[in-house]
Amino acid sequence: MSGNLPVPSVTADYAQRVAADLAANQSEQERVRTELARLQDELVRLEDSEQVLTKMQDVLGGVPKQAAKQRKGGKGAAVPAARGSNGKTAAGKLAAVAGRKASKKAVSPKKAGEPTWLELTTAYLGGQSEPRSAAEVAASLTEAHPERAVQVTVVRNSLEQGVAQGLLERSKQGRSVFYSPTAPASASSGS
Repeated sequence: MSGNLPVPSVTADYAQRVAADLAANQSEQERVRTELARLQDELVRLEDSEQVLTKMQDVLGGVPKQAAKQRKGGKGAAVPAARGSNGKTAAGKLAAVAGRKASKKAVSPKKAGEPTWLELTTAYLGGQSEPRSAAEVAASLTEAHPERAVQVTVVRNSLEQGVAQGLLERSKQGRSVFYSPTAPASASSGS
């Protein structure tokens, strides 16, 4: 009979460990979510700064991006090329990386007067009667704006930015996350 006594205590120990691990996991998730939101805000600020600086460069008639890259690459590539065959492969790698970076930016630059992703997502959700997932919003924006390259991650970041700014609400159902516009402020202040 004494053999039955340790089993409940072992079960209770495991239950406590699982509960502690679960609590640690949830607090770590919250920490990561907070850090992610901070990084998303920082990314948005940097992207906005890039747009302003690019517009200023265009207005000032600055050096085109490709010419500036070639000038910088020319100085750096001349020394390794003179040293031997390694310089050629390094220069080739630099050119390939520069080409990839240029092609990524050329995918779908925002033209002047076009709405931002945040504006597009909030406008779309404003016309919906039910909350939508990021994938559903991205699919609808792809249909509505075929000229723009819509990526689910960009849409999700824009939705999270809307939540951070109080424009949208996030709700979870199981593992799925849904977004909807916030209730108008006039309705809550009128009561």
